[in-house]
Amino acid sequence: MNLNREKYGLLLIAMLGVVAVLSLFFFNPLPQDVGYHHFSDEHEYFLIPNALNVLSNLPFFIVGLAGCVALIKRQTTALHIVKSNSSAYFILYAGVALVGVGSGYYHLSPSNETLVWDRLPMTLAFMALYSIIISEFISEAIGRLLFLPLLLAGLSSVLYWWFTELNGVGDLRYYILVQFFPVLTIPIILLSFKSKYGSAAGYWALLVSYILAKLFEHYDAPIHQYLLYLSGHSIKHVLPAVGLYLLLKYYKARVCC
Repeated sequence: MNLNREKYGLLLIAMLGVVAVLSLFFFNPLPQDVGYHHFSDEHEYFLIPNALNVLSNLPFFIVGLAGCVALIKRQTTALHIVKSNSSAYFILYAGVALVGVGSGYYHLSPSNETLVWDRLPMTLAFMALYSIIISEFISEAIGRLLFLPLLLAGLSSVLYWWFTELNGVGDLRYYILVQFFPVLTIPIILLSFKSKYGSAAGYWALLVSYILAKLFEHYDAPIHQYLLYLSGHSIKHVLPAVGLYLLLKYYKARVCC
């Protein structure tokens, strides 16, 4: 039964991969919408422009730093990870800490020029997480083997977008593929494969926090109108940080079979 579920899972992932790659040939280059840089909350506090959108990135930095410290001290804190792919866990949380810096920098003065510093560490964290999940659920060897190629693919997608924007033909297609293909396939992996650590609760918590963050991002202005002092985008920053904190607690609490 498990073998059949795993086969169907791999088949579905492969099909999504083929569809994702073929879609690149059917869609024209997608430039960055300049309207993306306009957020509902532009209030300045403590001489900080767009203050809450800037300061709401602090949880990313704190959780990322806490994760890095826990990983460095994993022998004494009994952090349960795939030791052969330990670099991926460290890059995940180091990337998250850098997201806190890069996204805060972007929100000080939102533009394509600053957005690149938000997206670079974000793709590092995304790709490291994908390598980790492959290691834990599908194959430790495959996850470790894909770690560096995934990082390079993520970074290259951002640099490609930035290069095309500089040349007046902005193209987000590869960045969108790199960001959303893992989001689509991670639930398939969690449902189709069983980790030696048992429960996948930490990853489901992170996935739910990410989906909620996207909803709050989409409804940035209406949420700001309703809450008055908080915008959807500021809350969007906090939710994944909470999910990453829960994931770190999950690494500490779980036990190997």
